[in-house]
Amino acid sequence: MAYAPKPPARRPRYVLRTLIVIATAIAALAALDRLIPSLLAEDLPKADAVLVDKAQARLSLVRNGEPYRAYPVALGAHPQGHKQRHGDERTPEGHYVLDYRMADSRFYKAIHLSYPNAQDQAQAATRGDDPGGMIMIHGQPNGFGWLGWLIQRSDWTNGCIAVGTVAMEEIWRAVDDGTPIEIRP
Repeated sequence: MAYAPKPPARRPRYVLRTLIVIATAIAALAALDRLIPSLLAEDLPKADAVLVDKAQARLSLVRNGEPYRAYPVALGAHPQGHKQRHGDERTPEGHYVLDYRMADSRFYKAIHLSYPNAQDQAQAATRGDDPGGMIMIHGQPNGFGWLGWLIQRSDWTNGCIAVGTVAMEEIWRAVDDGTPIEIRP
């Protein structure tokens, strides 16, 4: 009886196809991550102010002195207390201004807070510290908005105020540059 060689294994093709399908699905989710919030977000009235209550982990849009829309937030990884220095992973407390926005952030949109203000800079200087900066209200990391339900369960930022992607789209539309923000302990 003659020996017949085995046909080559097909396993590598299946593995490659599976990896291609997974990569395509991840790419599709990332593309939808940018599209879905703009489709689901409501157009809200313009806010006169923004209020963040760190103890309640809530951001509220305020009009005529009354909150009219609220969103859960994730804060800095060490949320208690006012931001003291660069790298302390605390979210500042006090009165600031939302002074500019970034559509091309590494998160789903971002609006910058005017932290550090003159008082923050002076206090940091007396301690010999860098007060830090680049504190933002922002959405989920780009490509991971679909995981927001999980990511938002803990305080994970470096001091920023993170919201879900649909929430960020609504805030983006409702808040103009120059809007005051108060962050309460």
